[in-house]
Amino acid sequence: MEVFSLKRIKVQTTSCKSSNQANQGLFLHLVQYSQNYKSFLNSRYLSEAFRISTGILLPALVLSYFDMLAMGIVLSVGALCVSATDNPGPVHHRRNGMVACNILIFLTAIIIALAVHSPVLLGIILLLLSFIFSMAAVYGARGGSIGLAAILVMILNLQHPLYGRDILMNALYILMGGVWYMLFSLALHRLRPYKLIQQILGDCIQATASYLRTRALFYDKNVAYDENYRHLLQQQVKVQETQTLVSELLFKTRTIVKESTHIGRILVMIYLDIADLFESVMTSYQEYESLHQYFDVTTILEELKEIIMKLSNELDDIGVAVKSGTASHPNETMIPLIKKVRDHFNELRQSYMSAENVEGFLNLGRILGNIEDLSDRIQILHHYTSYDQKLKRKSLQPIDFDTLRDQQRIKPEWFIDNLTLSSSIYRHSLRVSIAVLVGYLISLPLHLGHSYWILLTIVVILKPAYSLTKSRNKDRLIGTFFGIILGVIVLFLIKNNSILFAIMIVFMVSSYFFMRTNYFMNVMLMTPYLVLFFHLLYPNDFKVVLTDRLIDTFIGSVIAFLASMFLMPSWEHSSIRSFMINVLEDNIRYYRAVGAAFIPGSTLLPEAQLPARKRALVALANVSDAFARMLSEPKRHQKGIEHIHRFVVLNHTLSSHIATLSFYLKSMKDPFRSKDIEAVMNDTILYFTISVAVIQHSQVNDALPGKESIRKLNEQSEVLFVKRQQELNEGLIETETKATLIKVKSVVDQFNYIYTIAVDVYKVCKAIEQ
Repeated sequence: MEVFSLKRIKVQTTSCKSSNQANQGLFLHLVQYSQNYKSFLNSRYLSEAFRISTGILLPALVLSYFDMLAMGIVLSVGALCVSATDNPGPVHHRRNGMVACNILIFLTAIIIALAVHSPVLLGIILLLLSFIFSMAAVYGARGGSIGLAAILVMILNLQHPLYGRDILMNALYILMGGVWYMLFSLALHRLRPYKLIQQILGDCIQATASYLRTRALFYDKNVAYDENYRHLLQQQVKVQETQTLVSELLFKTRTIVKESTHIGRILVMIYLDIADLFESVMTSYQEYESLHQYFDVTTILEELKEIIMKLSNELDDIGVAVKSGTASHPNETMIPLIKKVRDHFNELRQSYMSAENVEGFLNLGRILGNIEDLSDRIQILHHYTSYDQKLKRKSLQPIDFDTLRDQQRIKPEWFIDNLTLSSSIYRHSLRVSIAVLVGYLISLPLHLGHSYWILLTIVVILKPAYSLTKSRNKDRLIGTFFGIILGVIVLFLIKNNSILFAIMIVFMVSSYFFMRTNYFMNVMLMTPYLVLFFHLLYPNDFKVVLTDRLIDTFIGSVIAFLASMFLMPSWEHSSIRSFMINVLEDNIRYYRAVGAAFIPGSTLLPEAQLPARKRALVALANVSDAFARMLSEPKRHQKGIEHIHRFVVLNHTLSSHIATLSFYLKSMKDPFRSKDIEAVMNDTILYFTISVAVIQHSQVNDALPGKESIRKLNEQSEVLFVKRQQELNEGLIETETKATLIKVKSVVDQFNYIYTIAVDVYKVCKAIEQ
């Protein structure tokens, strides 16, 4: 009986544990679902979708109430075109862009209306305007959006020829629609001036969390290094894009930089801290393969992965909190968990450390230190989300905001300077203009009812890079097909026009939600929205409209694909060299700015590190993005793809090691300095300079630096290392030698890693050019 009772108690206990684990898992899923839902509701993409949809629909809805639907649709066309230029950015940039767009679409509407009666004249006008408007991309993303808006209004005005007074009235209605949208968008900004910054800053924090989560995968026993590095590079591009956008919004917004409101100061604090946090995450790079060789027999790497995953989840929570303007709360289990792993590390030092694996323990100790520092930073970020009035940041006052923002000045000569075949924008503009002309000529004999859709398809699909055009072509064709099926199903099931109109609005908002993130979903949801729109507008001709849209989309896709393949195609293998040169040159500047601080008596100012770091990370993101595009190109145009991938990974690793040196300058009270570092830096930079010359096909100096400088720098750490090994053999754990070795070797190792990378980069560049 007693044995039976004990067994029953044991079974009940096991059952309770299983039940508790199941309940805990369910609770975690519910929390995750709640966070995802909260992130979705506060997403900038949802806000943008509602803003654009409302700005476009309202003129048509209001005027239809007064039986002026035709006029309302023209106003909505103007609003649609101006909404295309309303990209995230400082409010004065958005305003200036929308003003320029309004002027341009007004003039374009008049020009096209006057030329539409002569097919020959119209063909010439389409060719010229398509080229000029596409060239607007030389003035940046916003300039390109303004040019696209002008092309849109040019194409949409081909549908119905106008005469006399109607030409001017049509252009005025389009202008009124554009002005309405501009005023509507600016009014929303005045109501919530910080909302967009909070949303994008939240995205930046969540992108950093994803980057950290990808880092954690390196601690898996069976990690796929190449695949994980590829994901890591993609994540870094996302982080850099959002950081650049937040930087523009913060440091080019007058109310934040000049007026210094409390909310503005907090947002600046969060941005600066998340930028520093990202840099500290980059410093966590270690020789993962050697770590696994040393510690796979223990469980400590799995424990580290668990901590990093939990920290990334906390960052996600902070990102959602920043988006929503609410306070986040720290995970109370983190500090005990980190302490537990620290205790395990100390136990391993006592029981497992030997003279053979002492270097592994040094690296592991650095990783733990980085994790503890990361946890402290996350605690501070949690506090910032409360917007406590007592929060201060002494270091905020002396910051020179000019070093944190790019000075953008529009220069008219940029247009003239890019009128050369060496300019990718010039070649793209020629492709667009010729493709538009071909599409127009093909549409003339077909007599399709909505042939303007051919030109619209061409303009939307054609992008400067072949890989983007190829991807958009596929997404548009498949998305249109599934979208039409979805729209037909809705029409088959629902006959009430009021319900159909409500569903159309849902499709419209949903399509704009995916406008900047997922082109396939954007097309698939935009298509049923247009299907329902045409059904409500032309109920008798609906089937004809549907057929025309399918045919036009197919024709436009074929023309866009052929243009991207054969009309002065832009292959990444020829353009990626400029990105490779830029990343090397910017990493040289970054290395000089940081490394000089470890040379006694250096006169280089620490303030030079911040802009140098920013330029280096932007250059790294650009070359990573170009490499990702290259992967989508035909195999015959992927010359040296393996070596280029190696080049990108080496530069990512290089940035991590330079960032580690920068981190030591901030975290160590008295970091190791040596005159011998100067010679090592000179030799390292010489390798990078020769690598640049190899890529540029310049005359290369074959006199490569020797290893004398790096050997001399390593002498002191090698002596300390041997002494430490002797101490360990004698059972001495905590000694003065240990502290000195950590101080010296931490710095010296980074200069060794960077020197080795410089040599490897040179070899890779030689292999690429062979």
